[in-house]
This record gives sequence, structure tokens and C-alpha cells, in this order.
Amino acid sequence: MEKDQNINTENQEGEPKEVNLEDQGNQDEIDSSENTTETKEITPEEKILELEDKVARAFAEMENQRRRFEKEREDAFNYGGFTFAKETLNLIDNLERSKKILESDVVLKDSEALKKTLEHFDIIIKDMVSILSKNGIIALDSIGKKLDPNFHQAMMEVDDNQKEPGTIVQEIQKGFMMKDRLLRPSLVGVSKRTENKEDKSEENKENSDN
Repeated sequence: MEKDQNINTENQEGEPKEVNLEDQGNQDEIDSSENTTETKEITPEEKILELEDKVARAFAEMENQRRRFEKEREDAFNYGGFTFAKETLNLIDNLERSKKILESDVVLKDSEALKKTLEHFDIIIKDMVSILSKNGIIALDSIGKKLDPNFHQAMMEVDDNQKEPGTIVQEIQKGFMMKDRLLRPSLVGVSKRTENKEDKSEENKENSDN
């Protein structure tokens, strides 16, 4: 009986194990792929070139930042008072309007007091324009020039056969430049051709006949 038990034990231990062929195949593929994949090593020369490229890019970015900073600093120095200067022009406008109101006053007209007052107005306006001029703020010269949308804003048309159409014949509000920037455009009136009533009536007659 003991002998038979030993034989059975030996048979069990010596029995071959079952192998899953599908798992074995997958494992072989993984092993073969790991063996065929080679890790690319970076040579010292390639590493140096990579570092040089990074350093060059860093210096280029630093240079761009420096230029942007210089431009911003220059703009702040040249145009830092842009808003203040624009507001200052309103004072000149108010003085000009006050001057015109006094000049048209029937009671004060031709009086000595009015003349002295207007003289003081002119002095103040000239002083303000002079101060602005010293700071690079110059009035635009518009009368007699062609309308330029970059500097002028047309507010009205004036009949004038002596001037080319689009010529500035009236300045409603003076424009100013701050260095090379437009501080505000000139508000102007431009010339246009006067319509000939006889020609217009003939044109209308021809249209009615047709």
C-alpha cells in the first residue's frame, strides 16, 4: 500500500505542466521588442550643440525684452503727458470762446474795458501756446491745405468756386501735434463747387424729356 502511494506521488510530481501557447507567444513578442529597441545615446557634441542653442535663444529673448523696455521708456518720456496736454487744450478753447462772446456783446462793444480784457486774453492764449510749443506740442496749419483725414475732420462744406473742392477754407477748432503723434485733429470747413441753377434746371429738363 505504501508502495502504491509513493508511485502515485511520483507520477503526480513527474506529470508535465500545461503551457498556454497564447501567453507564451505574447511574452516572446515583448522580450523580442525589448531586445530590438535600442536607446539612442546623446553624444557630447550633440549635447554641446543643444546647450549652445538654448543659450542663444535665451540671449535673443533677453535682447527683445531690453528693446521693448527701451521703447516703453522712450514713449513714457516723450508722450507721458499726452492726456494732460490734451486736457490743457480745452483751456485754450474756453478762452477763445469767451473772447468771441465778449466781442459780440453789444453793451461792451467798442468800450475801453473790452479792449483791455481782450488784450489780456490774447496774452494768456499766446503764453499757453508758447509753453505747449516748448514741450513739443505744435498747432496744425490747416487753412488753404487739402483735407487730410489723418489730421483734419470736416465739419461743414462751404460754397467756393475759387478753391479746389476739398480745400480747407475755415478752421472751427485748431488741431495739435505732440511730436510725431496727433494730439487732436483740426475741425474744419472745406470748399465745394457752387451749383449753377441754370445748368441744374437744364439738366432736370433733359431728364424729364427722357
